[in-house]
Amino acid sequence: MHQILNQARRTENSLYTKLRLSLIALLAWTVVGVVFAVPRLASNAAWWPALRTSLADWWAWGLLVPAIVAVDRRLPIAVNKLGMRLATHIAIGIPTVLVYSYIAALLQVIVGVMAWSGAIGPGPLREALKGGLLWNLLVYLLVIGGWQAVQYSQHYLASQLRLERLERNFSEARLNVLRMQLDPHFLFNALNTISSLVGSQPKLARGMIEQLGDLLRLSLESGRRQQVRLSEELEFLGHYLAIQKTRFGDTLHVVIDVAASAHDILVPSLILQPLVENSVRHGLSPRPGGGTVWVRAIANNAMLCILVEDDGVGLGDDWADDRVGLGLGVTRERIAMLHPEQEASLRIGPREGGGTCVRVSIPTRTAEAHGQ
Repeated sequence: MHQILNQARRTENSLYTKLRLSLIALLAWTVVGVVFAVPRLASNAAWWPALRTSLADWWAWGLLVPAIVAVDRRLPIAVNKLGMRLATHIAIGIPTVLVYSYIAALLQVIVGVMAWSGAIGPGPLREALKGGLLWNLLVYLLVIGGWQAVQYSQHYLASQLRLERLERNFSEARLNVLRMQLDPHFLFNALNTISSLVGSQPKLARGMIEQLGDLLRLSLESGRRQQVRLSEELEFLGHYLAIQKTRFGDTLHVVIDVAASAHDILVPSLILQPLVENSVRHGLSPRPGGGTVWVRAIANNAMLCILVEDDGVGLGDDWADDRVGLGLGVTRERIAMLHPEQEASLRIGPREGGGTCVRVSIPTRTAEAHGQ
């Protein structure tokens, strides 16, 4: 029953589409007929018969267009062989023009500008051969040219859509590869941290394994989503920080300052963890007394700014922006791919007062607006 209803709906939609196209075609040929009647009206001729005659002539072409298109579609000549197709259409166009002359005469009878006696017999044929053959043949070729232009535009749009789909699929595949690079990178670092405590502090190592299990669960729940709510990223970061605090104890301090209004803004998944990990490993670990990491998020109507700062050892005199590690490099590339036409960026620089500051700027997108 459901299939029958769907078939009925498709049939109804098809009929509606055909009716709409027919009305548009009638309007278009009527406009052409009015335009070509204007010179006759300006010559002080009787305007009403002149208008009806012009409309009948152009409506006749409108009736012939489906047949002309059907013949063109069935020509066994490649489109790129223009000379052969043109010669073929000229040969087909001559009898078509003769058929047109009788259709136009019939319509002139219907609109009341010709008697039946003039529409039958050799009269329309003589008129076509006497003065209108070349003009009507030109109209036939213009119809063919217009149809070919429509075909070309449709093929061009279809090819553009295929190209855009391929580009989008490639971008998604590239983003998935980048995301897969982050997951094992993070996992290996966490396992190294745990392995360093298994022998000396097994209780702490067991607690870290539990936190790592929660991290893996959240990572699997996010699946292949390239963007998640900032609140989900903060939850993921919380489990990661629990592992690091178990390792570093009181020497690691973390301050998170994110307004509740920013929690629903979409951010690239796994964006905070590599930034904080970079601060802990390269900024605070080399420092005997540890230090503090600040995570802030500032949002306005257009942009979300994420700041990850530390008061660690800093960048060093020989630091260069092109020497970032895997975590920061992959994160920067993902931001650029997710926001290719907008002012999104990841910048690294010294923090005022010592240490390092990483600033991420991305367009503000809410989860509700994107159906997440």
